[in-house]
Amino acid sequence: MKNKLRMPHPATMFLLLTVAVVMLSWIFDIYGLRVINPQTGEVIRAQSLLGPEGIRWLLRHVVTNFTGFAPLGMVMVAMFGVGVAEHSGFIGACIRRSLRKHPSQEGVILVVILLGVISNIVGDAGYIILIPIAATLFQSVKLHPVAGIVTAYVSVACGFSANLFVSTLDPILARITQEAAANMTTYQGNIGALSNYYFMFVSTFVVTAVIYFITKKSLLPKLGEYTGHAPYDNYKSLTKKEQRALIISLGAGFIYTLIIVLATFSPWGILRGITGSLTRSPFIFGVLFLISFGIGLMGTIYGFASGRYRRDSDVITGLSHPMQLLGVYFVIAFFAAQMFACFEYSRLDKCLAIMGANLLTSIHTNSFVTLLLFILFTTVINLIMVSATAKWTFMAFIFVPMFAAMGINPDLTQCAFRIGDSATNAITPFLFYMPLILAYMQQYDKQANYSSLLKYTWRYSLAILVFWTAFFVVWYLLNIPLGI
Repeated sequence: MKNKLRMPHPATMFLLLTVAVVMLSWIFDIYGLRVINPQTGEVIRAQSLLGPEGIRWLLRHVVTNFTGFAPLGMVMVAMFGVGVAEHSGFIGACIRRSLRKHPSQEGVILVVILLGVISNIVGDAGYIILIPIAATLFQSVKLHPVAGIVTAYVSVACGFSANLFVSTLDPILARITQEAAANMTTYQGNIGALSNYYFMFVSTFVVTAVIYFITKKSLLPKLGEYTGHAPYDNYKSLTKKEQRALIISLGAGFIYTLIIVLATFSPWGILRGITGSLTRSPFIFGVLFLISFGIGLMGTIYGFASGRYRRDSDVITGLSHPMQLLGVYFVIAFFAAQMFACFEYSRLDKCLAIMGANLLTSIHTNSFVTLLLFILFTTVINLIMVSATAKWTFMAFIFVPMFAAMGINPDLTQCAFRIGDSATNAITPFLFYMPLILAYMQQYDKQANYSSLLKYTWRYSLAILVFWTAFFVVWYLLNIPLGI
């Protein structure tokens, strides 16, 4: 009998990655690795985690590394709302109502992919809210729920820049690009939030088509038929009481959405920023809570209207419903939080990224080949530094002026960056939401780990990189405007 190489548990994997970061920080500190931040001129040096100061820092921050882990609070807040909606039967009723005419599997797959790609309009909410719902949707049409998790995950991660609408990322990247181009005499234009809109609008359909094809031809055949127990009879008709409860809860959800829209986009909107924009506004900062509260509100109303809930303690039970999943997530997230914090403290991500950027700038070739190399470089850097804004904050000040000297406009440079920044999101272990994705997968496959996720996702990343880059090349050669 052959002994198969088994990957460690996700928590163990992050522990081993932490040890690797600690050792690498020590080695690079010994050799005096240092770079210069092109934006500020600051000297950035690798910091050892094995030195006296590094050990003191780690011991002082073990707890705060975990409690300050950015996705932790977001996941808990989002899962409260989803938990009530699931426990009260609201999500099940919505699925049973939508499946009354036995929709095709292809339709469900396309809906999940499209929702995943455009979910970045509200930031990272797609990772938390859409993925567990996608697993239930796939299971409801007799597809493997892990396929739903993977499909939604790659749609959110690899399609992060593409959208039919203006996302929260657009104005942030545009502001950084404008700052990098501000002192250039070769370019006097203005980079706005819509500078890449035309290209990203059409890219939504390109990315959706690629993900759909791979899901149908590779992922679903690989996973096979799911033999687990379905949570409920998806095709059982709703009773009159359930139908009435669903109408009441959806009506309440509509009124709630209308209130949020008016409070955000009307002239007296209190959810807009001080300057009247949405950038860094209460709406953007609180959008995940607003979504979770809305879902939880509809779930609560459905629960009482359908007779499932009779007292407030039933709602509290619904709020605690996701705790079994979150128990696994907390363990994984603890070790992941230490790894991310150690990596940031060591400054290895910035050092390696700036060194790579300096190496790329030393290559002399024509503008077309340089853009292609820039996309590939961004995909590699994205494996260790996944924050788009953090990467672009220093990369823009290197590449925007350099490419402008070659006749490449800043909006084109920004567009190329966004392709490379999105393509490899699904395969990097340094993605903040990786612990949550692995916890979702372990609900249906107890042996799921990073290796099994990578086995499913690498085809998506490679195909999206190739086809999205090819589409970018065609757009570039045809000289079509990227946006407004």
